[in-house]
Amino acid sequence: MPHRKVATVVILIADDDEEDRMLVKEAMEESRLANHLQFVEDGEELLDYLYNRGKFSDKAKYPTPGLILLDLNMPRKDGREAMKEIKSDPHLKVIPIVVLTTSKAEQDILRTYDLGVNSFITKPVTFSALVDIMKTLGKYWFEIVELPKVD
Repeated sequence: MPHRKVATVVILIADDDEEDRMLVKEAMEESRLANHLQFVEDGEELLDYLYNRGKFSDKAKYPTPGLILLDLNMPRKDGREAMKEIKSDPHLKVIPIVVLTTSKAEQDILRTYDLGVNSFITKPVTFSALVDIMKTLGKYWFEIVELPKVD
């Protein structure tokens, strides 16, 4: 089986917390994930990115992601609302979404799976635990799973 090029898959991270975005970026670098990362700060920006609207209109600069890491609690449009829109769009619904959030609420877990999330992960407390999660995510999503071609 030929080895797939991992770096071609864009990971879109939607999180309003600047420190969390920085930690995820550092954890990905530490776990040696070579993927190109894009960041948005809320559900509105997430949808603008996915539809290449406004400041995200340049499709070459903002390509369709192969994976979305989504925080649930964001301003303007939260992760739940954004996910509902993404999963109701025939073109976007194939993009895997991994919720990475501080929430441990059972209703959030149930509701996001009901909306079509692919995985639900509670943000770990320590950086080393976050690195472990990113290594595992990278291995799973970019080495084991066959992702659909989106564009």
